[in-house]
Amino acid sequence: MCARSFSISTRLRHAHSIRRAQGPQYPSRPYRPETQIPMTAESSLTGQYDAVDTELERVRAELLRLDPDGSRFATVLRNTIDQLLNGEATGRYDWEELFKTEKTHAGTLVEINLQREFLFGDGKQMDYEIAGVDVDCKYSQKFGAWMIPPEALGHLCLVVSADDYHSTWSAGLVRIRPEILNGGINRDLKLTIKAVHRSQIVWLWHDAALPENVLLHLDKETRSRILIPGKRKGQARVVELFRSVHGRRIGRGVVRTAAQQLDYMARVREGDKGRARPKLRPEGILILGDYPVHQAIAAGLGGPVPREGEFVAHRVVRARPEYADRPSAEISGELWVVARPGDPAEEAPRLPDPQNDAAS
Repeated sequence: MCARSFSISTRLRHAHSIRRAQGPQYPSRPYRPETQIPMTAESSLTGQYDAVDTELERVRAELLRLDPDGSRFATVLRNTIDQLLNGEATGRYDWEELFKTEKTHAGTLVEINLQREFLFGDGKQMDYEIAGVDVDCKYSQKFGAWMIPPEALGHLCLVVSADDYHSTWSAGLVRIRPEILNGGINRDLKLTIKAVHRSQIVWLWHDAALPENVLLHLDKETRSRILIPGKRKGQARVVELFRSVHGRRIGRGVVRTAAQQLDYMARVREGDKGRARPKLRPEGILILGDYPVHQAIAAGLGGPVPREGEFVAHRVVRARPEYADRPSAEISGELWVVARPGDPAEEAPRLPDPQNDAAS
C-alpha cells in the first residue's frame, strides 16, 4: 500500500476505533455472517481478500429480488425529492430552490424512506442489515459526491444518486477500502470515492429513468401559464396543467405543486363542473389515472401508461376511417384515437368508473 493510502487508512481506523469505543450509532440486531467468506469488512481492512466479494453478491441478489426492475427504488427517490420540495406548501419544483439545510437533509430522508419501503433491518454498525450483511447507505444528488464516513471502512456501501435535471438515477454497491478513497479529509473525517475507482462500484441500476418532474422540464412559457399566481388559484392551475401537458406521465407531486392544497386530488376527479376532468371534457381532453381500466385505455391509445400515483392526459377524437393508422381504444362503446394538431375538436367521452367499469 502506498504512503498516501496508509495515511488515510491510519486516520480512518483511528477515528473508527474512537467511534466504536463510544458504542454503536444505530440500533442493532443479531448479526451472523457466514463462515469462510472470501471478502469481509475485516479482510478488506488488512488487504487480504479474494477477487470475489460474496457478501456483496448476497446483498446484490437480495436487492434485485426485492426490486427486479428498480421501480420501487425510483419511486422512493421521486417521492423523497418531492417531499423536500414540499410543493403543496411552497410551490417549489426545482432542486436549486431548496435551502442548504434541506439539501443536507436529503441523504437522511433517502436512507429512511428506502428502509421504510424495503423493511431493511437495522445494521449492527451500519445503516441496514441486508441478507445478513451490514450495509451503509450514502446518497448524493451529485453523482460521485458520496461522503464516506470513517466507520464505513471495510464495509459495504449502497451508493445512490438522483438527478432531477436529467431524470436519471443510479444505485450500486461498493466495498470501502482505503485505496479507493480520496485523501482530502473534512472536519468530519469523511472522504469521497476516487473517480478512477468508481469502476469498482457494482451497479444495480445505472442512469435508470427517474419519474419525470414535469414542471421542471416544461418550457418557461408553458410553465408560467400553468403556475398562475394567487392563493385561491389551485383549481385553475390544475386545469391548465392538464390542458397544456399531454402524452406525458404527470405524478402526484406535480399535481400537488400546482394545486397547493391539501385536497389536491379532488382538483382532478369527477364532481363539481370546475374540476379538471369535467372542465376539460368539452375540449376533448381525457385525464387517465392509475386504475386498471384507465391503464388499458392508455395502452390502447398508444401512449404512456400511468403508473401508481400518475396521470396521463390526451386530446382525443373519434376514430374515423382517415385515422385508421392511429392506435385506438374503446370508450363508452366507441373507438377513440389521440388527436393531432389540426384535427377538429370534439367533446371527449366520460371515462369508465374504476369501481364497476360503468360511466361515473
